Amino acid sequence: MLFVFIIKSVRMAVRTLVSLLRAGACRRPHILAAMALLWMSAQAADAAEAPTSAPAESTPLIAGGELGDRFGFHGQSTWVWQAKPAFKSPYSGDNSLTADRATSYSFSTTLDLGMRLWKGAEVHFNPEVVMGKAFSDLHGLGGPTNGELAKVTGTDPTLYRARVFLRQTWGLGGDTEKVDADFNQFADVVDKRRVVLTVGNLPVLDVFDAVEYAHDPRTQFLNWSFMTHPSFDYAADARGYSWGLALEYIDSELGWAVRAGRFLQPVESNGLPLDTRFLKHYGDMLELEKSYTLFGQEGKVRLLGWRNFARMGRFGDAIALGQAAAGQPDLSLVRREHAKVGVGLSFEQKVGENVGLFTRLNWSDDKTETYAFTEAGRNVSFGGLLKGTSWGRPDDVLGAAFSLNMLGPDHRAYLAAGGNGAFLGDGALNYGHERILEVFYSFQPVKGIMLSPDFQLIQNPGYNRDRGPAKFFGVRVHAEF
Repeated sequence: MLFVFIIKSVRMAVRTLVSLLRAGACRRPHILAAMALLWMSAQAADAAEAPTSAPAESTPLIAGGELGDRFGFHGQSTWVWQAKPAFKSPYSGDNSLTADRATSYSFSTTLDLGMRLWKGAEVHFNPEVVMGKAFSDLHGLGGPTNGELAKVTGTDPTLYRARVFLRQTWGLGGDTEKVDADFNQFADVVDKRRVVLTVGNLPVLDVFDAVEYAHDPRTQFLNWSFMTHPSFDYAADARGYSWGLALEYIDSELGWAVRAGRFLQPVESNGLPLDTRFLKHYGDMLELEKSYTLFGQEGKVRLLGWRNFARMGRFGDAIALGQAAAGQPDLSLVRREHAKVGVGLSFEQKVGENVGLFTRLNWSDDKTETYAFTEAGRNVSFGGLLKGTSWGRPDDVLGAAFSLNMLGPDHRAYLAAGGNGAFLGDGALNYGHERILEVFYSFQPVKGIMLSPDFQLIQNPGYNRDRGPAKFFGVRVHAEF
């Protein structure tokens, strides 16, 4: 009965929020969204601090986001606002980042409703509400500035299913370790040697390339270049979610993990509908992970390989057809079944108790159009997070990172000939590597709310030396409950 009551309350809250957002969509929806976020966060903080009577020892009512031993409930809200001053641009194309002064915002609210089914099995359902406005409809950058905007389709609030998946864990014996309660995760004690199967509707990045210090734009770096390997064109719909399965073998005693997965591709490049022909068009990935200790500090290295197979346009074919027809190359005219492959190497390293560093190096063949992520063919990125313990604020975090995004020769030639990609197309191209610097600082102005001023500098936006540099000033408000 308790779980039913919570579900009904959550449903009512979501409907109320959507109604409020719709009522303000024609005026200042991003301001209204921020106010709703602050109100919900304050209510969550008040609830956490309110005195409650002690429940029976055998059945805890709420512990670490779990209701009893069977049900779990978590939520998050994130609002991001960014401003871009005008920058130098002698020319622009259909898919250019606007050179004029502009602003952008995003808002999301997500709930995690979890339930244990049987030993080792749990199911999670995530309803999500999103809205926002991107710079130039997300065009003009190899590394867009806000990872939350991948989920947004417009300024009207949209309610949809973000995740619904089953996770089954089979223990293989030996010593055990504790898993803490978190979003889409129950607290548990599991064998250090175990097999984990995840199947359903979820992002590929929930399982693969989970670098601890650069993974989540809701709490860490905002730019897409730091969410994962930028050249990792992982299978996903336009919001970043897909249907598929992943199988993991984890051996914490020896510090090894192996993961393999297959997920659905969208029907067309960066489209919302997914191609359900699971055996014909797909995204495959294999990841090896090794934990290690360096000078007494924990670290991890991951090697990820991927192969996508879908109906895609090849840059070389589009250029040849455009030359033959004395026109602009067009990927939509040369689409047929192709494979795209890539590999990525990532490191994460603790340095003392307060510093975490990361590095990524990745490469793809970059001969076919971007199908589900951003337009980058090769990349090197690095950075880190510093807790504020040394200046007396242990809950604060300072982050700084740098990304060097690159394109393959075929991709460069296509854009230089005037072609348009999923995100890029200035009409011409004086190629230069896209360089991104991001710095943010997170702190709690009140309990339960994280406020993060953010700055990004992007040189050669869209890999074009003739344009930019572009600067982005922003702020993020985030709450979890």
